[in-house]
Amino acid sequence: MNYPTTIRNLIECFKKLPGIGEKTAERLALATLKLDDDMIKLFSQSLGYIKTKIKRCTVCNNLTENEKCDICLDEKRNTKIICIVQEPKNIIMMEKSNVYNGQYHVIDNLISPLDGINPSDINISTLEDRIISNNIEEVIIVLKQSIEGETTTLYITKMLESTGVKITKIAQGIPHGADMDYVDYLTLEKAIADRKEVS
Repeated sequence: MNYPTTIRNLIECFKKLPGIGEKTAERLALATLKLDDDMIKLFSQSLGYIKTKIKRCTVCNNLTENEKCDICLDEKRNTKIICIVQEPKNIIMMEKSNVYNGQYHVIDNLISPLDGINPSDINISTLEDRIISNNIEEVIIVLKQSIEGETTTLYITKMLESTGVKITKIAQGIPHGADMDYVDYLTLEKAIADRKEVS
């Protein structure tokens, strides 16, 4: 016997999410049956809004519901430092660690010719303008410690040479190939504190 169509469809939807297999999708779908009406309504609205309300910050490319994200609008932050990260979720991790109080720039991809990701595919075109127009003093590169991360770091460093900005990258406290999502806050804090200038 199969589940009713509505439940089967919900299971298939959950399976589209990363890391969710058949069994987990089944448990999640059945768990929604126990949610009250208000929570189901919120769940449904949130799914709909994720495509209609969420956009990219026009300054740093972070996720936001407005033209600019909360970080770019925060006047208490250090406006002379920009931290380059790959994805918006890396910003969340940095913010939770409380080790950084500057601006961000999300590049979205790491250069990887084997995967068809070239320099033109990373969001770097507005970075040089930001550095010059805001008199940025330092750019910190916080990317995955991998061949792709190093290639991207070298490309960014070369591209920004003419600006004269100080370019640093996080120290080698983070294991090579480690996804930034799984780095603990203490390691991240140490890596940021011990950052070194890119030569």
